[in-house]
Amino acid sequence: MVKSKKKSLLVMLFALMLVLGTLAGCTSKKEVDGSSPDDSSSEEVTKVRVYKSHLTKGTLPGPDDPHVQKVLEETGVQYELISTPAGSDPVENLNLMFASEDYPDIFRPIGGFEQTLISQGAALPLDDLLPKYAPHVWERIPQEAWDVVRSATPDGKIYYVPKVNLVTERASLIRQDWLDAVGMEMPKTVEEYKELLIAFRDKDPNGNGKQDELPTTGREFGKWMDHLFAIYGVAMWEGVPEWDIYEGEIEYAGTSKNMKAAISFIRELYEEKLLDNETFLNKGEVWTAKINTNLVGSWYHLPANLRDRHNAMLEGAPNAYVAGMPLPKADGFDGYITQKGIGDPEWVIPAASEDKAEAALKLLDFFYDPANDEFNMFGMEGAQHKVENGKKVLLPPTDETPIALGMKNLITQEDMDIRIEQGMEEYQKQMVKDIFEVSTADARRIAGDGLPSTVYEGFPDIQSHKLFQEYLTKIVIGEWPIEKFDEFVDRWNKSGGEEVTKRVQEWYEEVNK
Repeated sequence: MVKSKKKSLLVMLFALMLVLGTLAGCTSKKEVDGSSPDDSSSEEVTKVRVYKSHLTKGTLPGPDDPHVQKVLEETGVQYELISTPAGSDPVENLNLMFASEDYPDIFRPIGGFEQTLISQGAALPLDDLLPKYAPHVWERIPQEAWDVVRSATPDGKIYYVPKVNLVTERASLIRQDWLDAVGMEMPKTVEEYKELLIAFRDKDPNGNGKQDELPTTGREFGKWMDHLFAIYGVAMWEGVPEWDIYEGEIEYAGTSKNMKAAISFIRELYEEKLLDNETFLNKGEVWTAKINTNLVGSWYHLPANLRDRHNAMLEGAPNAYVAGMPLPKADGFDGYITQKGIGDPEWVIPAASEDKAEAALKLLDFFYDPANDEFNMFGMEGAQHKVENGKKVLLPPTDETPIALGMKNLITQEDMDIRIEQGMEEYQKQMVKDIFEVSTADARRIAGDGLPSTVYEGFPDIQSHKLFQEYLTKIVIGEWPIEKFDEFVDRWNKSGGEEVTKRVQEWYEEVNK
C-alpha cells in the first residue's frame, strides 16, 4: 500500500513538472484540421478534443458519425470525444495525458485535478471568455454557483464551469406492491420501518415461494444505502460522508453523533439479515440485478433512471410499483435527503489549449442553448432514440452503438419535468413524479455544497474516506463493536481531520459573508 501511494505521488509530481515546463516554454498549441472526410471543399474545420471519463456503454463516435456531423453543422466545431482507455485508472490517465503534452481542449476534471492546474497557473481563467463565447452557459448557471466557483480559487477567478443541479436527484425508494403484499402501511418511525423489513424478509412479498427477499441493500464500501444514514440526519452522497451543520458548526458528517447512531442501526439490520449480507461485496451490476429481478424491497437511487429498471421488474412481477418512502422518524434526529449540486467542477480548459478556447466554449454553449434541449435529450434517431407513433423514445445504450454527445450538466425543475414526460413510459410518469414529490419534501441542501477539494491538500487519506469505510464495514458486519467508532473519530482527527475542518470552516465563513 505504501509503494502504491508513493507511485501515485511520483506520477502526479512528474506530471506537474512537465505541465509547468511546457507552459513556460511553449507557445499556444495550434491544431486546426483540414476538411472533414465527407467535405470536398477546402474549408477548414476546428476540432475540439473533449475528454470525459466513466462513459456509458458504447463506442466513441468518429468524425463521420451523424451526431458529430450535426453538431459540426450547427457550430462549425468538430466534437472529438476522448476517454480513458479500457482498464486504465482515470486519474492516472489524465495525469499522463498532461505529462505527455497530449492536452485535451476541454475536459471534465477528476479527483481535484482542476485545483492542481489552478494552483500551478495551468488552467485558463474564463471570466471574460464565458460572456463572450458561451452566453447561454453564463446566463443559465445561477450567480450563486459562480460565487461558489470563485470562492474555490486563490485569486477569486472562474477557472471552471460548474455542475448545477437545482432538483433533488436521489430518493429513498420502496416497492409499494411489496407493502400491499404484506398488508402494511408506509412506515412513519424507524421502529415501524424495521418491522416492515422483517415482514419483507419473512412473508414472501415477491411471491415466488422462496425466502430470497433482501429487505434492503447497498453496495461495496457502503455506497448507495444513503437512505439508512438519512434517517439519522447524516449528510451522505453515494456512501461518502459530506459536510453539514452539526452542533452549530460545519463538520464532517462521518464523525458526528448522528453517524454513530446510523451505523449502530445499520449493524442491527445486518445482524438480523434485514440488510443484504452481501452489501459490502456487491459490485454495481450485481446490486442492480438484485433490484431488477424483484429481490429488493427498499433501496436508494435516482428516480429519473427508473424506466429501464422498472420495466425489468415488470417482466417477473406484472404489478411491480415503486414509491418514494418518506424518511421514518428516529427520536432525537432530524432526517433529510442530502441535496447538493451547486459549484462542483464540470469543465476546465487548460492554459495550453488557449487557442482552442473560443471553439471549446462555442461547443459548450451549443449544449446549454435551450433551443437544443430536445437534441441533448434524444440525440440521433437510430442511435439514441427511435420514433414510435410519432413520439421519440430513448433507446438503451449498447456496446455497439455510438455514445451520445453532450456537455450540459445543468438540471432545473423544468429539465426534469421534460425528462420525465419525454423519457418515461406512460404508465411510469405519475409514479416517478410522485417519488420526486416525496424526496423533495425530505431534501435539504447541505452546507458543504460546492466545497473545493483544496481543503484536503496534504491529507489524501482524509479526502479518500478510506478510514471511514474501513470502520463502517467492520463495525456493521460485526467484526468490531460499535464502541470502535470513537477510536475512528480520534484517528481521523489526528491524521489531518482537525486541520481540514479548520479549512472547511474558513471556506464556509467566506462563502457566507
